[in-house]
Amino acid sequence: MSATNDSVAAAQAQPQGPQLNILKVYVKDLSFEAPGTPGIFNEVTQQQTTVDTQIGNSASTVGPNLHEVVLAITITVRMGERSVYVAEVKQAGVFAIQGVEDAQMPMVLAAVCPSILFPFARESVCDVVVRGGFPQLLLPPVNFEALYQQQLAQRQVTANGETLQA
Repeated sequence: MSATNDSVAAAQAQPQGPQLNILKVYVKDLSFEAPGTPGIFNEVTQQQTTVDTQIGNSASTVGPNLHEVVLAITITVRMGERSVYVAEVKQAGVFAIQGVEDAQMPMVLAAVCPSILFPFARESVCDVVVRGGFPQLLLPPVNFEALYQQQLAQRQVTANGETLQA
């Protein structure tokens, strides 16, 4: 029976397959601007607004098997041509990643890690908007894997020198 316990302990001591551990999640940058306050508060409830969402991410190596991923989200709410508010968050995380093939690492950094960071960024955006005096803004889910695949396809088209005709 001790041989079985020893083999179980050895299997647990040596990780099998790819490993991704979240070491730290933090807000790297946060800003909120509402240039038309306080007058805009009354106008926003009476008129239709448009919401423009820009999402991007970046990754850098910060140590052996350690990567910082930054998810940047900018929300611009307008009423016609007037800016109601702009909220920007750069939600970051440090990830320990081991056992991932080099060919798969870009997808992990551009899709998997941002998917982990997104709920934190969504909460930060909602919180800062409410603290700015506006109704909560709940960002819809984002499929980061699909965005990554679109970026790959776009790079391939650009690399081939092809242009899309409308």
